[in-house]
Amino acid sequence: MVGEEKTTLRKRLSKSREDSEENEDQRSPSRGSLETASNGRINLKQLMAKKIQLTAEAEELKPFFMKEVGSHFDDFVNSLIEKSASLDNGGCAITSFSVLEGENNHRAKDFRAPPEHGKIFVLRQSLLDELFEVDHIRTIYHMFIALLILFILSTLVVDYIDEGRLVLEFSLLSYAFGKLPIAMWTWCTMFLSTLGVPYFLFQRWARDYSRSTHPLVHSLFHCFLFMVFQIGVLGLGPTYVVLAYTLPPASRCIVILEQIRFVMKAHSFVRENVPRVLNSAKEKSETIPIPTVNQYLYFLFAPTLIYRDNYPRTPTVRWGYVAMQFLQVFGCFFYVYYIFERLCAPLFRNIKQEPFSARVLVLCVFNSILPGVLVLFLTFFAFLHCWLNAFAEMLRFGDRMFYKDWWNSTSYANYYRTWNVVVHDWLYYYAYKDFLWFFTKRFKSAAMLAVFAVSAVVHEYALAICLNFFYPVLFVLFMFFGMAFNFIVNDSRKRPIWNVMMWTSLFAGHGVILCLYSQEWYARQHCPLKNPTFLDYIRPRSWTCRYV
Repeated sequence: MVGEEKTTLRKRLSKSREDSEENEDQRSPSRGSLETASNGRINLKQLMAKKIQLTAEAEELKPFFMKEVGSHFDDFVNSLIEKSASLDNGGCAITSFSVLEGENNHRAKDFRAPPEHGKIFVLRQSLLDELFEVDHIRTIYHMFIALLILFILSTLVVDYIDEGRLVLEFSLLSYAFGKLPIAMWTWCTMFLSTLGVPYFLFQRWARDYSRSTHPLVHSLFHCFLFMVFQIGVLGLGPTYVVLAYTLPPASRCIVILEQIRFVMKAHSFVRENVPRVLNSAKEKSETIPIPTVNQYLYFLFAPTLIYRDNYPRTPTVRWGYVAMQFLQVFGCFFYVYYIFERLCAPLFRNIKQEPFSARVLVLCVFNSILPGVLVLFLTFFAFLHCWLNAFAEMLRFGDRMFYKDWWNSTSYANYYRTWNVVVHDWLYYYAYKDFLWFFTKRFKSAAMLAVFAVSAVVHEYALAICLNFFYPVLFVLFMFFGMAFNFIVNDSRKRPIWNVMMWTSLFAGHGVILCLYSQEWYARQHCPLKNPTFLDYIRPRSWTCRYV
């Protein structure tokens, strides 16, 4: 592929040279007369014309170079990674399913590919860190900073006009992060339990597996204990705390998102190490491959959900870079605060007493598109770039590909793969590929449907607990529209118009999400029920509430 592109560029270059030679031949009589008339002196007009011609040719070729390099650089790097993996495996690239292809293609469910045959970690920077080296891209970053400054000035000026003084209060932030000590104590409990219980259960199972007279019963017993921990301790415990102590939204998000992360981390640790113990028992090896506590502890803080004993590491820690990433995270928090304070709160606080209708809904959605898109960008930048890069730098974690160029996607299938690579890898290896392994690579559509269902349920669970009400807008958009777009707008769509359509649908979708959830939030604040039933918690209050 790279060779073909080089041939194409050579043809364009040769064609450009031929055109320039023809133009020079046509101009040669006049050039000869000019040179003769100048008595051997350099003709400035001729030099300027030549310079303009060469500049025009360079500008003509530059878009071809940029387009071809940009479209094939990722393929070239992925090809190198695959070749290096095949060399490590003795010249044979082993996939996760290759161990299942035994003699006569018999099913071999008791075999698993070793961890190193799954995701390959390599030293690489995050994409935005590379793009910010380009002045044109960094200017967009400066534009967002300028917009934040305008938001701050707008708030200060309006407060000064209304109140006659500067009102430097952050009541919305202080409310959202209220009862933060309870959230921190809950996090410490989750962390210590995740550090101790899964590691202890796995270590005990691994050491006694080969000596057990009933290895299946032994394995089922420890699997049952692990499931009790995952569902009972990590699943129900944090949920009970946030509901019983009525934590505010941001404090709830800290607990619930960390709960989901710990569940996924514990599953990855067990899923990656159990096959190694089983293979060691089959080979009757004297050494049992049990990771150390330090390796597991590093994994719990590492910005990845795929366990490995070792990861590529950078040589040093750039503490200035770490401080800058955390500073940008706090800046994004204040950015979101000013968006809600200046764009969202006035919109939903001043909803008049009028019936819930299509007109009200349409106006609300279109007024919510701008703040919804800004929140989307800020969430991506604050978490997937700044937060993960800060921890990666402190831990010298080398593989910084937490996302790809999702903004260039022309299909929803590519968008789902590139938006959040960290979560996508977990879903791909432990949900999608394990589903296909169980059904011997059949029912790919069913596997994709199962992955969508799991992702949609988890997203809706997080929103329902954080907002303290059930309103399945995100579930419907994700499970039905998102899944339909995934099959309809697939990877065969490559034209730029599909990128425009993807951005249009993303903007509209985030406007719908922000509008409906905000309406429901304010409706439940202004129209509380004295003795709510279970149906009152799941019935939309914004459809019937009337408030000034």
